[in-house]
Amino acid sequence: MKESIYKTYEELPLFLNAKQVAQVLGVSPSTGYELMHETGFPVLKVGNRMVVPKEQFIAWVEANVEGT
Repeated sequence: MKESIYKTYEELPLFLNAKQVAQVLGVSPSTGYELMHETGFPVLKVGNRMVVPKEQFIAWVEANVEGT
């Protein structure tokens, strides 16, 4: 697992791209891109570009943590 460059949610930009999603989760950029195409993942499409709103990303992470 790759180490995230972000240490707190406050450090995240307002909107995340696939590379940033991957960096936060500690996965490869291709995995971040694939995740953004999953049903239920909070993606905002702006033209051909896909971004993830920070607050919805945090809510998605918290909702998908197993064992809580």
